[in-house]
Amino acid sequence: MIEFIIGDIVDIKEDFTIIQNNNIGYKVFSSSNSLRNLEIGKKNQMIYTQLNVREDGLFLFGFITEEEMEMFNLLLRVSKIGPKIGIGILSALNPNQLKLAIMNKDIFTLCKAPGIGKKTAERIVLELKDRIDINIELEIENINSINNGHDEAIEALISLGYSRFEVERSIRNLDVENMEVEEIIRNALKKLSKN
Repeated sequence: MIEFIIGDIVDIKEDFTIIQNNNIGYKVFSSSNSLRNLEIGKKNQMIYTQLNVREDGLFLFGFITEEEMEMFNLLLRVSKIGPKIGIGILSALNPNQLKLAIMNKDIFTLCKAPGIGKKTAERIVLELKDRIDINIELEIENINSINNGHDEAIEALISLGYSRFEVERSIRNLDVENMEVEEIIRNALKKLSKN
């Protein structure tokens, strides 16, 4: 099993990155939350990995944090949830948001993830509510306010016709935690207009 890779970030696409280690380029599928924290050209980046073996090939899934990898593995235990849906869920919700949604039986929040309908969201809650760590180290107010502003800005930019990938790439290096929604949108639009 490949537990992690340390290497240089060569490229970042919508749902994967290429990380080079010892002259080998690994294609690592990742959530948009992980990809947002990567930067092309960054040296010695560590990515936790999960190898998925299927009939049509071997696929590496990568994560910036162990917590995200653990949530991915938990999601794979839910019936009818495969790696691509798991990555989709982790793209829509970070691990803490996902834990909170499961603990609070928040079906609406879970349905924000691509490919997740009400029945699947209910199945996730049912099958994982007893498996997640209840001692989440969260500052719930702080996280909710940061993510609400961040999410609100992303949704506003998407409604202007930009893809989620373009939007997330444009705000990747912004200090969104210390910015108002309008300021995030204004700075992102400056970057998007240059492309």
